[in-house]
Amino acid sequence: MDYKSLNANAEPYAASTKGRKSSIPRAALILAATSFVILLSNFNSPSWRNWLTGVDQPSHKSNNDSAFDWNDIKPATELQYHACYGDLQCARLDVPMDYSAAGDSSPRVALAIVRRPAKVPVTSPNYGGAILTNPGGPGGSGVAQMLYHGRQIRLIVDSDTPVDEASESDKYFDIIGFDPRGVNHSRPLLTCFPDNFARSTWTIQAGAEGLLGSSETSLRTAWRRATALSTGCSSRLNNDDNGTNFLEHVNTTPVAADMVSIIEAHGQWREKEGKKAQVIAESTEAHKIARRTKWQKGKEPLQYWGFSYGTVVGSTFATMYPERVSRVVLDGVVDAQDYFNGPWLSNLEDADKILHKLVAYCSDAGPESCPIWRPGGPDAILAALDKLLSDIWDDPLAVVGDKSHGPEIITWTDVKMVLKDALYQPLHLGPIMAKLVSDLTNGTGRAFADAKQAARHPACRSASCEAAGPFSDACVLPDWNELEATSAILCTDAEGIGSLTEAEFREYWTTLRNRSSSMGDYWAQIRLGCAGWQARAKWRYTNPKNDTMTTMETSHPILWVSNTLDTVTPLANAKRMSARFAGSVVLQQDCEGHCSFAAPSVCTAKSVRRYFQTGMLPEVGTLCKADEKPFQPTLAGAQQGELSARDGELLEALREMARVRVPVPHTLARRNGKLRPGYYLSLAFIDRRYVAIEALRVKAPLSVLRVQGRSAHEEHEYI
Repeated sequence: MDYKSLNANAEPYAASTKGRKSSIPRAALILAATSFVILLSNFNSPSWRNWLTGVDQPSHKSNNDSAFDWNDIKPATELQYHACYGDLQCARLDVPMDYSAAGDSSPRVALAIVRRPAKVPVTSPNYGGAILTNPGGPGGSGVAQMLYHGRQIRLIVDSDTPVDEASESDKYFDIIGFDPRGVNHSRPLLTCFPDNFARSTWTIQAGAEGLLGSSETSLRTAWRRATALSTGCSSRLNNDDNGTNFLEHVNTTPVAADMVSIIEAHGQWREKEGKKAQVIAESTEAHKIARRTKWQKGKEPLQYWGFSYGTVVGSTFATMYPERVSRVVLDGVVDAQDYFNGPWLSNLEDADKILHKLVAYCSDAGPESCPIWRPGGPDAILAALDKLLSDIWDDPLAVVGDKSHGPEIITWTDVKMVLKDALYQPLHLGPIMAKLVSDLTNGTGRAFADAKQAARHPACRSASCEAAGPFSDACVLPDWNELEATSAILCTDAEGIGSLTEAEFREYWTTLRNRSSSMGDYWAQIRLGCAGWQARAKWRYTNPKNDTMTTMETSHPILWVSNTLDTVTPLANAKRMSARFAGSVVLQQDCEGHCSFAAPSVCTAKSVRRYFQTGMLPEVGTLCKADEKPFQPTLAGAQQGELSARDGELLEALREMARVRVPVPHTLARRNGKLRPGYYLSLAFIDRRYVAIEALRVKAPLSVLRVQGRSAHEEHEYI
């Protein structure tokens, strides 16, 4: 089968850098700059353009990819797991490209699936089944999410009782991530560039030209870039060599159907595992195992945790297959009616409120904790930010080159994007934004320049690419990002969303800018990506009963989770969606940012755990407080050790999910051949030994590195 392919006394902004000295500690600059690597590449990269992003996603190539090759797994209609990424298991599930095609006439799709095994075997009475996850996007990789946060997700949903002390009511789950069709390791792969060099060139050029609003002519240029990309991409993928239009089959509806295929295949696999255990079990126990592991063919229920766009996938599944809903948590809620029907205007009502909260936290924290602090309070900080944006729009900052970087220009777009990311994750990116902006107002701009240049990834065609030719895996897989999948999914989900003229788009953009001065320009860029898109979805599920006046009945009620202020999926979305599904409840987390993991909340995590463990929903109106706030130390309760040991472990997992991962060059992480304090190495098992793939900076020095034993599945300590 074919599976193709921002100091109190500082001037708000000065255009010259002559004589300036930075007051920011070098370590903080390194942290800010290296964070910029993964956060600020440019607005056409995943971190800029990926609307409804659910997680801080790694690249398609994980730290351990060199020890594992997806191509070594043959796609199959059953789940056939293979050891991968240390202690995980991977499979490629063969599903139809077109579920409406008769028999086996449809071309095939190979879904990349990764499982973090439960702490107990599937035969155990404590086995709680599999929980599927989706990180958002569209175009987010479930495989990448599992590599970054799979262990933390499992800790949240599992019983906190040790397995050897568990009662039968304590449940432990498999966590399954998958790359949706067209994404990352699934095949066929959605790609619009013949090779990584073409992609890199396009991305760098987009960053140089700037965001919408960056100049008087920004729309003219952006419109033409968007139509060039979308028209070319949709027409190329629209005419595959085998005559099949893959773009007709990458929208959300078939992804929901793929989830049915996954849970059914998991049920089949579970039953086979049970039969193996029955052979050596005593008769009575064998019967119990048979009952526990029996495949409920055609009726396997769904357990699911979806973030951001993943809530679109989850609500679509619940609408199409309400009888299969067992436990479904939808976190960072998209209004499905607005998403599928447009005009994408329901997202930004809280964005500017988050900026106001962020500067209020800064003002309360004082100049020692927040470098953009001003004696006049939040209004003075906002005024300084506004002046910076106004001044740098007129006169970009020139940064002279030195030994560490070449000459650089810091633009309005650069500052807007730093602010945007701080709104997505105020807890961790707010302080980084403050350091970088302060470097412009009271420094030299050098840290900002370091960060901006580090975010670029020039690429050359490899020898294997030259040999294999354009659009081959060898050419497109290096530095592949979800940009290419995002448009394909978005623009086919919302039929006709790109059918507007340049003048009509200007009106839409103006509406968004009036709704949010901080996010309107960026958000308009999302829809702009659909201008000129030609492909249409073949299967768009529409349920006549699922309108704003009718509620859906699911076999178990859904748990919706929303922050008090969410950057692009406001609380009002969750309330609207909950009203459409009978018995469902909205759990509100009192923090700012996108999705619940924007800030740790033990209260929220324990509510999610209770739901997965027992099916019990929180009381209507439940409000969970966040355990940390931007520019502030850990809350007193956690500081004073008032949490139990198990809650402390849970809090640390939540911190890890909220934390920004900071990849840095080995030269920054090492001194005289030794690992610097405050860094740890990400290791891959290659040719029977662990090899450093990248260094990651952490808040506290680590003296011990823990890595996963590849064969024995044991933890080993490396000094």
